[in-house]
Amino acid sequence: MSDETATTPENVSANAPKASAPSKAAPKPAAPKPHAPSPAAFAKKTPKVAPVKSSYSDEELAKAEAFGRVADDGTVYVKDGDGEREIGQFTEAGGNDSALRLYATRYLDLKAKLDFLATRLKSQNVKPHDIDDSLKLLEQEITNPPVVGDIAALRTQFEELKAAGAAKKEELAAARKAAVAKAIEERTAIVEKAEALAASLGDSTNWRSTADKFRALFDEWQAHQRTSVRIDKAQADVLWKRFSSARTVFNQSRRKWAQNRDAERARAKSIKEAIIEEADGIKDSTDWGETSRKFNELMDRWKKAGRAGRNDDDALWARFREAADTFFNARQADRDQIDSSEKENLAAKEALLVRAEALLPVKDVKAAKEARQALSKIQDEWDQIGYVPRGDVHRIESRLDAVEKQIKAVEDAEWTQSDPETDARKSSFEEQLTAQLAELSEKIAAESDPKKKAALEAEKATKEQWLNAVK
Repeated sequence: MSDETATTPENVSANAPKASAPSKAAPKPAAPKPHAPSPAAFAKKTPKVAPVKSSYSDEELAKAEAFGRVADDGTVYVKDGDGEREIGQFTEAGGNDSALRLYATRYLDLKAKLDFLATRLKSQNVKPHDIDDSLKLLEQEITNPPVVGDIAALRTQFEELKAAGAAKKEELAAARKAAVAKAIEERTAIVEKAEALAASLGDSTNWRSTADKFRALFDEWQAHQRTSVRIDKAQADVLWKRFSSARTVFNQSRRKWAQNRDAERARAKSIKEAIIEEADGIKDSTDWGETSRKFNELMDRWKKAGRAGRNDDDALWARFREAADTFFNARQADRDQIDSSEKENLAAKEALLVRAEALLPVKDVKAAKEARQALSKIQDEWDQIGYVPRGDVHRIESRLDAVEKQIKAVEDAEWTQSDPETDARKSSFEEQLTAQLAELSEKIAAESDPKKKAALEAEKATKEQWLNAVK
């Protein structure tokens, strides 16, 4: 017989086949049916109670059956404490053995539920409300249960389960408390990182990098909410308020920085526009020196103006560079023209040097006078030619001066010949010139710079002329 067909004595009588003759003793009133939750409520709570075994061993059944008996009229009794209690009536075919087997099976079913709960209490996944719901249902079932078996043992086991359930709930509460403390600690660490970022904001802050860090912390916060134990709302709200405040500080600071940056860029753009206007005004100037100085000043102001934003800066710089290139290209073209002219002048003066040096050597006063006249004409032509490259000025001027000095040396020697001290001075002068020529020869041999070497050779040639003149 299934479990649903004989839950109470009333059901047993109603469902059993009718006897051939009415029973002499009327059945006693059935015990009041324990209150049980409605199917809907039961479905919502879904208490986990042991599955009913389909069969038990003969030994288990016989041990349970020893606690019951069946009267002649089919009434089933169970030993409960010091007495016995009527639990139902059984009139089906099969006799007493079938009756006791039915109620003993129900006893073992109920015991299996208690055993199952005992096993579940050892699990870490059981929930406190599941423990309470299971104990509540089992308590209803063991209150005068219509079963045959050791009722006292069931009640003892149930009391042990109640104690074990209370201990388990304390264990779960402690574990949850520890888990909540850990979750609060972990979430607090996220908050403190956000607050540290907010406190570190300043002029040198990399706003893009810091925004990425705040975004990563927010993702970490959301992941922690999904994966960690639920934190009490009050504590969660406090932590969220701190985290949100740190993000607000960052957002406000970044917004203020962006506003200041935009203002600085606008100011820089205005300054650079003014610089470009000035550059456009002087780009066609031919006052090369002064205008070059002004462009250098404009460049210094440009560097100090700051940045106007990449796109604006590129466009502004192109405009300024165009004005500067206009001026400096024109200056370079002028310099190239001057260089060409100076090179032509240099060639002309070098031709004059050839003519001047051809006047030497001068052997007497008459020749000196003729050479002086010719040199004067050469010097007039020299002055009319104009500038030569700066690096050649000293070289050619030294050569022309050497010619003049040699002529002058002859002129000076004429009037010194009548002086009584002339011979003495002449002898001393010759010695000095000879020593100087020897020193110049050494310098010329050691010199590697062509220009310096040419100047030394010109000086040596002059002194040689002097020495020839005084001999």
